[in-house]
Amino acid sequence: MCLAIPMKIRNINGRFAECEAGGLTQNIRIDLLDDPRPGDHVMVHAGFAIQKMTEEEALENLKLLEDIRHAL
Repeated sequence: MCLAIPMKIRNINGRFAECEAGGLTQNIRIDLLDDPRPGDHVMVHAGFAIQKMTEEEALENLKLLEDIRHAL
């Protein structure tokens, strides 16, 4: 099973973006996105931002992941 995590872009430096989710920060490749900008929410898999999403979609996905964590 593959898992992608919603993250928020904080800063962009070339082909990398500093992204944050749940207080954790990670440098992510943004080559696959059209016009990424700080403040965008993105779905991240294997170190790559694979698509943009709305803030509402990101929050909904994070809540679902938290629900799964509590169920385990």
